Amino acid sequence: MTMRANRLRVYFAAMAYVLTHGLRPLGLQGTELKRAQASTIRLRLLKIGAQIRIGVRRVWLSGAEDATIAVRCRTEGRILITLDLDFANIRAYPPAEYAGIIILRSKK
Repeated sequence: MTMRANRLRVYFAAMAYVLTHGLRPLGLQGTELKRAQASTIRLRLLKIGAQIRIGVRRVWLSGAEDATIAVRCRTEGRILITLDLDFANIRAYPPAEYAGIIILRSKK
């Protein structure tokens, strides 16, 4: 495990915690999850749409096609959180049809 891979894992864990902590006052009031731990919220509400493969020199992320992910998020009423800029196309993915699409950007 490299330092870069560990740092990425810490970033994802921190981002998931902040997201789940932010969901409590916004969308979980009046539900059984309003006092749940972050790990419980993650397990019940968030789905991972990618597969991670670790090789000797590289880490590969692969997942389902954009259209497949979009249809599933729309039909299940899920918020999509992604690094894929293709989801920023509001003609292909109209915001009114989705519970939410969050596109994360990182500085290079």
